[in-house]
Amino acid sequence: MKGKLRKKIHLSKLYSFSRTHSSSTREHSQLGQKGYTRVVYCNDPENPEVDKLSYRDNYVSTTKYNVLNFIPKSLFEQFRRVANIYFLVVALVSFSPLAPYSAPSILVPLVVVVGATMVKEAIEDWRRRKQDIEANNRKVKVYDGHTFHETRWKKLRVGDLVRVEKDEFFPADLVLLSSSYEDGICYVETMNLDGETNLKVKQSLEVTSSLHDEKSFRNFKAVIKCEDPNDNLYTFIGSLYYDGSEYPLSLQQLLLRDSKLRNTEYVYGVAVFTGHDTKVMKNATDPPSKRSKIEKRMDKIIFTLLGILVLISFVGSIFFSIETKEDLGGGRYKRWYLRPDTPIVYFDPRRASLAAFFHFLTDLMLYGYLIPISLYVSIEIVKVDTILSDKTGTLTCNSMDFVKCSIVGTVYGRGVTEVEQAIAKRKRHQQPQELADTSPDLEEHKDDATSSKMPIKGFNFRDERLMNGHWVKEPHSEIIQQFFLTLAICHTAIPRCEYRDRSYELLHVLEFSSLRKRMSVIVRNEEGQLVLHCKGADSVMFERLSKDGQMFVAETKNHIRKFAEAGLRTMVVAYREIGEEEYRTWKVEFFEAKTSVTADRETLVDAAAEKIERDLILLGATAVEDKLQKGVPDCINKLALAGIKIWVLTGDKLETAVNIGRSLQVSCNLLREGMKQIVITLDKADLTDLQKEEDKEADCEGFSGWQFFESRSHGDLENFFLDLATDCVSVICCRSSPKQKALVTKLVKRRTGRTTLAIGDGANDVGMLQEAEVGVGISGVEGMQVVIFLCITLAIMSSDFAIAEFRFWSRLLLVHGHWCYRLNLYDESIFYLSFLLCTCEIMTDGELHICYFFYKNLAYGFTLFWFEAYSSFSGQPAYNDWYMSFYNVFFTSLPVIALGVFDRDVSAELCLKYPILHQEGVQNMLFSWPRILGWMLYGIYSSIIIFFFSTSSIYHQAFRRDGRVAGFEVLGVLLYSCVVWTVNCQILVCSNYITWIQHFFIWGSIASWYVFLVIYGSLPPMASTTAYKVLVEVCAPSPLYWFTILIVVVCALLPYFSYKVFWVNFFPMYHNLIQSTELRRGENLDSQSELRTKPGV
Repeated sequence: MKGKLRKKIHLSKLYSFSRTHSSSTREHSQLGQKGYTRVVYCNDPENPEVDKLSYRDNYVSTTKYNVLNFIPKSLFEQFRRVANIYFLVVALVSFSPLAPYSAPSILVPLVVVVGATMVKEAIEDWRRRKQDIEANNRKVKVYDGHTFHETRWKKLRVGDLVRVEKDEFFPADLVLLSSSYEDGICYVETMNLDGETNLKVKQSLEVTSSLHDEKSFRNFKAVIKCEDPNDNLYTFIGSLYYDGSEYPLSLQQLLLRDSKLRNTEYVYGVAVFTGHDTKVMKNATDPPSKRSKIEKRMDKIIFTLLGILVLISFVGSIFFSIETKEDLGGGRYKRWYLRPDTPIVYFDPRRASLAAFFHFLTDLMLYGYLIPISLYVSIEIVKVDTILSDKTGTLTCNSMDFVKCSIVGTVYGRGVTEVEQAIAKRKRHQQPQELADTSPDLEEHKDDATSSKMPIKGFNFRDERLMNGHWVKEPHSEIIQQFFLTLAICHTAIPRCEYRDRSYELLHVLEFSSLRKRMSVIVRNEEGQLVLHCKGADSVMFERLSKDGQMFVAETKNHIRKFAEAGLRTMVVAYREIGEEEYRTWKVEFFEAKTSVTADRETLVDAAAEKIERDLILLGATAVEDKLQKGVPDCINKLALAGIKIWVLTGDKLETAVNIGRSLQVSCNLLREGMKQIVITLDKADLTDLQKEEDKEADCEGFSGWQFFESRSHGDLENFFLDLATDCVSVICCRSSPKQKALVTKLVKRRTGRTTLAIGDGANDVGMLQEAEVGVGISGVEGMQVVIFLCITLAIMSSDFAIAEFRFWSRLLLVHGHWCYRLNLYDESIFYLSFLLCTCEIMTDGELHICYFFYKNLAYGFTLFWFEAYSSFSGQPAYNDWYMSFYNVFFTSLPVIALGVFDRDVSAELCLKYPILHQEGVQNMLFSWPRILGWMLYGIYSSIIIFFFSTSSIYHQAFRRDGRVAGFEVLGVLLYSCVVWTVNCQILVCSNYITWIQHFFIWGSIASWYVFLVIYGSLPPMASTTAYKVLVEVCAPSPLYWFTILIVVVCALLPYFSYKVFWVNFFPMYHNLIQSTELRRGENLDSQSELRTKPGV
């Protein structure tokens, strides 16, 4: 039955499809010129000309690395970081006698940190490669001269004939030859390319539409000449040379790779673009090497630390040179213990300048602990200023629900939309006000209208006055019937074999377009009457009504306005009867217009359609809800309150984008009343006029509004566009190809200098996700569907974060983003945690962490400098080699991890309640240069307190019970103990919320220093050297040791504590204000509770 039905279907006879026929236009005269040189030999692999062309195969790769370039490219990525370059140089020099410590102590941490990062990148790239392997190894049927056999996508070549079946993806860019419909019609879903869910109609040339079996292809040989590979998804120019004739090809014959065949059993096509020459791959961008603004600032900070390192090394070498020159006096060596009389030049007073140079190199290694080895941030979500979001599947649910309608001036439909619920919530009403009449007799049936019945996808209409045959009891029941009859007939849905009460002969379909804004069908009913059914936008429909057909215009317009306020997409429905003579006259004129081969063919066809679409009789209007995903309005509202600009980049038509904008306007309160709605295309004159208007109105109301930008590639208009767009509250770019999405993202990122975040769910969003500083992939419901698993995975694999739905982003950004900015660890630090025992630092993403690392490294490193100054700049380190190796591994690492995991300045609820907290990151309040330099100076101050208090406390008096003074080994332990106590107790002063786990890590880290000292000191002197029983026999029994530590810790931490108290009380930041506000509120609640519990109250 289905086969017989398809043989009877000749959709090309209708205007909807006949208008897709290619015509010889002047565009095809460009073939053979530059940009139009591609020649494809169809089904002719033996042709010797094929080998000369050397077109790309169909293998695709989206990975960043391959086997050959992984090592050099990945190493380049790692050593773009200044700190890594420094440690590489130090590691190489550490093998010389100049090194103050052993080479493994610096080389092993560097290898582990760099190697761990390379392993992580390799794992991520391997996941991309697995997706490429899955795509390249998909099966497709290819004609081999006799029959169609299955082969892998990657083996497909230009010119191959392929058969694609229903619900399969197209393996390459194909020219459609024929389909299961006799006239070559097929339906294509392009959601992966442009985000649109509606099906596109494609049609083959009539000359090839008869090719339906293997026998018919045996003698098929043809040549296609067309444009060269390019990234334009909406144009295609070519010609088919077959049987000695030339047939022009257009976009209607092109089936794009990664689009899907729908509602068509099969199609035959010939591959014209394969692999990276396909339009979708031309729209793809190479995986970028992202460096966040924090990471770039980190480079500047590292340069600053390097400057400090070079400065103190230079100062040390100068003083060393002076001391060395004075060593030789009166024929005797003052510092005889340095053995300057040996041939080694390091302490030779006769070559003091050369010795000073070598000492300078030694100091560069000695003070290397000032530089953190892995303190870098890869991705930042805490400074996002602009969000660029896809629409379809990201903001919306990809479904349309018919919920309301207006017929004969009466509203039907009791459904309540999300927008109405949002309006009611804002107005604090218990129930949203319905648009339908609320007379008492209707209210009593309200429960029946919303009865628990299984919902039908796309149909959310509930009204007992029309359903279950009750419409016949309504006044004007004939018009109600005509209204739904128009909806049933006036569409381009796929014809199916069904039993019908009535049959209609479909004569013409006048298809919808952005210019016409309406669609019409002409049918002949069983009585032989000719009827035109029309539906379209109210802006073009009301002006086409007859004088007798305007009975309910005022009521309908009022209902349309209310529908629009509720975020619904509306269409006006009308009809008219046509006389036989009028139809015959029009048919001749229309046929002449559609068969013309002039450049203005479409204009002639639209003009002919205008003549028949007149004198309409109004029936009513429909209201369809394009639902936003759950929680999207609330999420966008919070993001807007956080001061984040929101751009929507979509491949949808302008009308669809406008309706989504209206939904956001009402449900999210993102756009307020009185704002201007600006619709522009990339026309320089239009943009200039808008800028002039902006200048005129800047004084009175500024330039607020929302902009719909039809994306095109015009470099000279970038400044015009961006200047206008950045003055708007929100921007929606429609008809954007994947590459244009990436270009707009790049434009905003480069010109504004602010942090951009892109969010999307499909393969068409990959370029945008990779271009933005932060890319977020959405999995959602579609992620569970096998049929589009590839595109969803591509979006996720190309992103930096992956979430299930858009609504989760508000919590990720406003809660975890704020915590992350304050002090949290980035996810990569968990990866590095497994290498904690070997690394010198742990990777962090919190500004407090970064500043704290500078503080503790400077506090530790400068004690080495002060000791060298006291030891005549001899290059002697104050500490044992193992003390220095374990400083950042055991004794100071765990408390900062606990700080990042458990410390919270405000709770998650307060972060969502006060989105303004996000501005702390955008305005860079906690990571400004004054704050960074302040922490550095604080670290230097702490080192001064630690060193001079420690040395002064033991310099002039006995340290041991037997009266002996402290030696070098005792001073090293005392200094190191003061450093460990001070930097760990600093965590307590920094913390906002302290748990028992933080106490455990802080005091446990301090205790681990003493446990290590006992175990290491118990080894033989040859192994433990200066640590031999120094704690058990010397330091621990001495009260002076413990008293010195107490005084040093208090004096070192007191300035920061005082500064914090002063700043919170006189110059509070957002989180300080929120803390104090919530604290006062809590105290008020407690006092009220106490009053309630008192007797008599």
